[in-house]
Amino acid sequence: QVQLVESGGGLVQAGGSLRLSCAASGSIGSPNVMGWYRQAPGKQRELVATITRGGSTNYADSVKGRFIISRDNAKNTVYLQMNSLKPEDTAVYYCNVNAIVAPYVYWGQGTQVTISS
Repeated sequence: QVQLVESGGGLVQAGGSLRLSCAASGSIGSPNVMGWYRQAPGKQRELVATITRGGSTNYADSVKGRFIISRDNAKNTVYLQMNSLKPEDTAVYYCNVNAIVAPYVYWGQGTQVTISS
């Protein structure tokens, strides 16, 4: 049984920081790409950041310079350090893992991030 468990969400004031984590367990193999998506109320789900097993990263323009994605390959865990948070960052954040084990695409349960002004 493959399981992705997210943690680290919460309520924080604008300008503050949060650190999200997503731990993958079970027979997931060795995922090549891990990342984070988010969905704000009334909005479509959008990509936030991705990272490959080799450490190559990609960020949405809206979070460049503020967010940092990282991973621990031995633990199959991906992190998202969020700094200088803005109210527009408020959303449910989802961990995403792409692997070579069926069904190939895995999602976390989502964690709420709320930024107050």
